[in-house]
Amino acid sequence: MSTPEGPRRVRVTSPRTSAARRPILPTGAREIDEQTRLGQVYMQSLIQSQLRLTLVVIGSVVLVLGSIPLLFWLVPPTRTLSVLGLPLPWVVLGILVYPVVYVAARIYVRNAERIEAEFTEFVGRQ
Repeated sequence: MSTPEGPRRVRVTSPRTSAARRPILPTGAREIDEQTRLGQVYMQSLIQSQLRLTLVVIGSVVLVLGSIPLLFWLVPPTRTLSVLGLPLPWVVLGILVYPVVYVAARIYVRNAERIEAEFTEFVGRQ
């Protein structure tokens, strides 16, 4: 028995040639994507800016929170002072620490987003 042959296959292609084109990237973004020396310099500058911000925020928090035990040590009456019936060290360490950390986190996020937006704008202009 012979098998009947079906219709011949036809290849269909799209007349649109613009659909296959890659978007044209600005020079800076292309340098980063292609991992050239200039792209590495751009990325290192971004990382250094973010690291600098991180160290400033962490250093500020450590300075503020680290000064609390120093305050209690240098000013002995603060150890026995009461606020709303609670000892001041408990109020400071149990309640006031959290707003300090929250504000530091907000400052960090806002500035990190600003750094990234400026970097994106700079790289996009190239």
